[in-house]
Amino acid sequence: MVTISDLEFGYGRMPVLKNIDMSLREGNIYGLLGKNGVGKTTLLKLISGLLKPTSGEIDICGSNPFKREPQTLKDIYFLPENFILPKVTPIQYARMYAPFYQSFDSRLYYDLLEHFEVDKDVKLTKMSFGQQKKAMIAFAISLNTKILLMDEPSNGLDIPSKQQFRQSLSSAMTDDKMIVISTHQAKDLENLIDPIIIMDNHGVILNNSVKSISEKLYFSLDKEALHNALYSELTLGGVLNVSLNSGSQESVVYIEALFNAVQNNRDVIVSLFGK
Repeated sequence: MVTISDLEFGYGRMPVLKNIDMSLREGNIYGLLGKNGVGKTTLLKLISGLLKPTSGEIDICGSNPFKREPQTLKDIYFLPENFILPKVTPIQYARMYAPFYQSFDSRLYYDLLEHFEVDKDVKLTKMSFGQQKKAMIAFAISLNTKILLMDEPSNGLDIPSKQQFRQSLSSAMTDDKMIVISTHQAKDLENLIDPIIIMDNHGVILNNSVKSISEKLYFSLDKEALHNALYSELTLGGVLNVSLNSGSQESVVYIEALFNAVQNNRDVIVSLFGK
């Protein structure tokens, strides 16, 4: 659905993204992870057509998103981390912006607002940031676009709201949709995001399914740090180790531990999974 070829982007003389090649396919909820400043938000803006690549190409079903063609834009929605909202209610907001998206489901929107406990008759500007965030998440999901890009959607949500968010996103996912979520809150989205994309040093280190990761890396809880571990972390239950999976053992992938293992062993990960 989305093909990125030799992509580069920079602000003036400052490079942000370099030599990115990857494909993103429908039927997946991608988790986009990385330290601050590696270009996660920039990548989402490039895919949505809000920025133009310095060089390289982004192809979405045969179209260039930066050309801003209506037939392409109706199938893409980018939900930023922060936003400035008009002095309207959630219902009025939908009346203003939903007509640009042919697949908008008003019934789903009302149901999600109720599920998130957002008052549809209160102006968005009178709401707390968390309530605004839930209203915008409800709107984004209800658009039913083929491509949904979300930048730090769980920021500002309390614990019950994070659970509601996961449930809503999972229920709305279908085989013809693709969702990309940029996040620092990996634990908020465990058991939801798959595949996992990890960025570092202006590029992509890892873009693999959880199954593929578990086949090559082994996550174990032990009494002590293993000498051959790629990453070890002391927890209340023992030491969580991430090691090479040499015996085809099955294990649960812990995303935060995976992220730290990748950061500490970039060359090993690149050679193991390919760039």
